[in-house]
Amino acid sequence: MATIQDVARLAGVSVSSVSNVLNEKRDRLRPETFDKVLAAIEKLDYRPSRAARQLKTGRTSMIGLLVSSTANPFMGQIAAAIEAYAQRRYGYRVLLCNTQRDRRQEASMFQDLVDFGVGAAILISSLADERHVEDAVRRGLAVVSYDRGGNPDSSVPIDHVQPDNIEAGRLAAAHLIQHGHRHLAFAMPAGMTISRQAKIDGFRMAAANAQVPVRTEVIEGRSITMYGDSELGKVGFELGQKIGRSASAPTGIVVVNDMMAFGLMAGLRDAGKRTPEDVSVIGMDDFAISHYIWPALTSVAMPIDDMVRTMVDCAIARLSDPSAAASELVFTPTLIERQSVACPPGAR
Repeated sequence: MATIQDVARLAGVSVSSVSNVLNEKRDRLRPETFDKVLAAIEKLDYRPSRAARQLKTGRTSMIGLLVSSTANPFMGQIAAAIEAYAQRRYGYRVLLCNTQRDRRQEASMFQDLVDFGVGAAILISSLADERHVEDAVRRGLAVVSYDRGGNPDSSVPIDHVQPDNIEAGRLAAAHLIQHGHRHLAFAMPAGMTISRQAKIDGFRMAAANAQVPVRTEVIEGRSITMYGDSELGKVGFELGQKIGRSASAPTGIVVVNDMMAFGLMAGLRDAGKRTPEDVSVIGMDDFAISHYIWPALTSVAMPIDDMVRTMVDCAIARLSDPSAAASELVFTPTLIERQSVACPPGAR
């Protein structure tokens, strides 16, 4: 079994340098030295004693990850990517928590992470109130927040990573307008979050900037309680039925996520409407399965891999420098065209 001395000899550095790498103290080593030690650790398959390390540092080699629910495929996709990158790049495991987007649950789980010796956490939530996150940072937890912007009035450093949700809404609505749609709807569950509001803002922006009059509306389904795939699909199905039976239904619909879009298309079909012949539908998230349903779903793809790497890198970097200035990083989405969008009836 390899020892820390073996790693040091192979990398051509001191034992203390290897220790700095194991403890993520990037500020004490040149980047090329840090990477050389990581390569030696991987080549020798060196595994430091986790128990001894926690006794010495007070921390485990783990990152906390708080999501609304891994029953939502998008959350599961992000969680799997974070786990894989954290382990491959830094040797960190992920401690996964499902919060159901409940503020008290999030606050309680933050405290559990601190008690377990976890030094950093990634929070995937878009709750407007971030005071409980600030409390966790004050207790020593490094937090990276996904899917909401930073609070300029905050006195604690919290890194924020998010897709450009305004651009996501704009891209989707503009695509429908380009196909001739003049009555658009944005469909979502009841309840406004920061990310939903941003998507709606972009959606309305595209209509306002169009060269022709475009009518827009926001259609809300019932509230979601568990955030799972079956519930999202059911809410979409109910909305699809309602829209399909309306005498003044929109011809183009942007749906807040793909899972709800799948249900909405099924509800439209149940009401006697076809996609895209009668109603065009665009989702958001671009699940892998979106390519295989029929019609294949046009969707706004979020740059998951880039955002995942950035979130993990920010979390690890803040462990080394907790007082560093907070960063706010925004990533650009792209529209993936498939078969769920066509010209509206009468415009073909």
